[in-house]
Amino acid sequence: MYQKLNRTNIFYSFVFVVSCLAVSSCTAKEETMSTEQIDEVFSFATAQYKKATDTLDPKDGMPRNSYADGTWRQVPLNDWTVGFFPGCLWYIYEQNQDPLWQAEARKWTEQLEPLKTFNGHHDVGFMIYCSYGNGYRLTQDPAYKAIILEASDALATRYRPTAKTIQSWGKMDDPNEKTYRVIIDNMMNLEMLLWAEENGGPETLRDIVLAHANTTMKNHFRPDGSNYHLLEYDPETGEVVAKKTAQGYADETMWARGQAWGIYGFTVMYRQTGDKSYLDFAEKIANTYLSRLPADGVPLWDFDAPDDLLEKDASAAAIASSAFLELYEQTGKERYLQQAEATLAELSTDRYLAKGANYQGVLLHSVGHMPKRKEVDVNVNYADYYFLEALTRLKKTKQGVSCIN
Repeated sequence: MYQKLNRTNIFYSFVFVVSCLAVSSCTAKEETMSTEQIDEVFSFATAQYKKATDTLDPKDGMPRNSYADGTWRQVPLNDWTVGFFPGCLWYIYEQNQDPLWQAEARKWTEQLEPLKTFNGHHDVGFMIYCSYGNGYRLTQDPAYKAIILEASDALATRYRPTAKTIQSWGKMDDPNEKTYRVIIDNMMNLEMLLWAEENGGPETLRDIVLAHANTTMKNHFRPDGSNYHLLEYDPETGEVVAKKTAQGYADETMWARGQAWGIYGFTVMYRQTGDKSYLDFAEKIANTYLSRLPADGVPLWDFDAPDDLLEKDASAAAIASSAFLELYEQTGKERYLQQAEATLAELSTDRYLAKGANYQGVLLHSVGHMPKRKEVDVNVNYADYYFLEALTRLKKTKQGVSCIN
């Protein structure tokens, strides 16, 4: 167990952050990272992933999270996280430009080719765009482009026109299901669909994305800007039947990773569409996140977690940091850059880096599914992925280039 927090400390952290937000020049810690420090973290990540690629075989599945001894647990191709490990390899290659790392990234990415027609759940964006998407961005391999386009078409089959949403879980034609479920994570699939529409896919993909984003903005958030993790819809009428959680503490609490998904997703929507309503909404829910963030920049897995479950979630911190860097690029508001940099500086300390002898990943202290007591206080591949993405974005920002290219 990494860190148990006292409620009094949380309260004073909350007061401190709110006070900081009121003064534009104030941040949680005013910490910065030099490009040399970012390079040092990437050197560490390279060494960790070298241990993994030297010992793991993709035929045994894709690495997802660490066992107690620090080695990776491998999962089958239908797992929602399978794109993150190859994505990490692409970010490492982007930094070192070593052909050997491109070869490793290709080897692990190309194991996912069967997923180009997958529509068993909504996470195709995570599975394909984090792997093949980064691969295409860095190599312009036309075969990768074709796979992204085909995968986007497969994901589009999960669209429900009555409610104007993409169904997250469950079969589309299951007669035993009286409702269907949509989770906030689904916002992260939209970038792939928009990219596909802009790169030869059908125009209907854009229509689906806009409909889903608008429905999510309308239904998935409370007036204060906090998220509901899961909504159930009536497939016949398209009406919302229930608002609840699956991975948060309770239906009316704010699950940290879900809030980060929302910030990231709506920031992407603004970038891809230029519609300022998405930017305004991204800032609203970002400020809700920031108003409750502890002074160290790393949230609890649920902002309303009870005293006996006060675990940090490094994955939520990494996702939010990556989103804040793009928000800074889109708005020029220093508070987003300062918060991202302070959080990444904290995650780059020995308190979070997986420096144990057997670890093959990068970032400790994430929470996957607390209600089921799964992946609690562990290294998970999506925490590594968004941490490396955020560090890449921060370095580009410091170099004066767009953080998203």
